[in-house]
Amino acid sequence: MSIYDCKIKARDGKEISTSEYKGKVLLIVNTATGCGFTPQYEGLEKLYKEYHDKGLEILDFPCNQFGSQAPGSDDEIHNFCTLKYNTSFDQFAKIDVNGENEHPLFSFLKNEIKEDVIDGLKNKMAMAAIDKISTTCTKEGDIKWNFTKFLVDREGNVVERYSPTYKPEDIEGKIEELI
Repeated sequence: MSIYDCKIKARDGKEISTSEYKGKVLLIVNTATGCGFTPQYEGLEKLYKEYHDKGLEILDFPCNQFGSQAPGSDDEIHNFCTLKYNTSFDQFAKIDVNGENEHPLFSFLKNEIKEDVIDGLKNKMAMAAIDKISTTCTKEGDIKWNFTKFLVDREGNVVERYSPTYKPEDIEGKIEELI
């Protein structure tokens, strides 16, 4: 299996093949609108505006598995993001990233890289606290919280997995390398 073998659902329910993103650098993120990390939408949008014309796509997958922090319908989530953060990158239907109903795309991503990059002692301490409250993280490789980010190169290789504490703007150098 490759990353391009997955089907994903648009907010309107239309099924899309990830093969539509072949040849692009992808930043794939599980998000939530009511999370302490929600302001990362600003950094994601900044990256998108800066690098989209050079081949970057950001794929946003709302997920309500962590503290029920992504309530509401797909349209309500989208409206919140566009009104509050002016997001313009692709946002898909809400999904599960762990457990019995986890989406195959996230099963693939987690299998490729099982551990997050966590920068700095403060962020390591924050992630240790998150580990204790994350009830859906039950096996090796599971996503621990909202705003885990996977970076994929133009050939479809998952090159990095960043913790929720890792700010989007701190990924910019790696994106520049891949563009």
